[in-house]
Amino acid sequence: MRAVGWAHAFPVANGVRAARVWTAGHLASLEWARDAPDTVHSVLLAVSELVTNAHVHAVSTAHLVLTWDGRCLHVSVADADPTPPRPREAGERATSGRGMGIVDALADAWEVHPGDHRKTITACFRPPEGAVRQDGPP
Repeated sequence: MRAVGWAHAFPVANGVRAARVWTAGHLASLEWARDAPDTVHSVLLAVSELVTNAHVHAVSTAHLVLTWDGRCLHVSVADADPTPPRPREAGERATSGRGMGIVDALADAWEVHPGDHRKTITACFRPPEGAVRQDGPP
């Protein structure tokens, strides 16, 4: 089994839309993606939320890495703020504060990897059984 992956940096100026487009292009290269549209949409929404968080809260370029290991698509976003995200209760009229709740609802799992001057948030997305061939990535 071999893993495949891609990495790209998205600056604050044009990052969220560009990150979604870039991610969609790479997902299209994974054979399971055409049979798992819900997983693809979940990944794209999570990318939007994680890149937005890097831009808004860390005021930082978002470093996005996608890795497919044959079981899980790992979506990792690193930014220049070492502070881990904290759960927040967004009020009914709040215009922000729901990003990590959305990621938590969509991903099969997620975790924070702290660093000295940065953090990385990695979310795992598993396609439904039957969408992935037994011989792994292309």
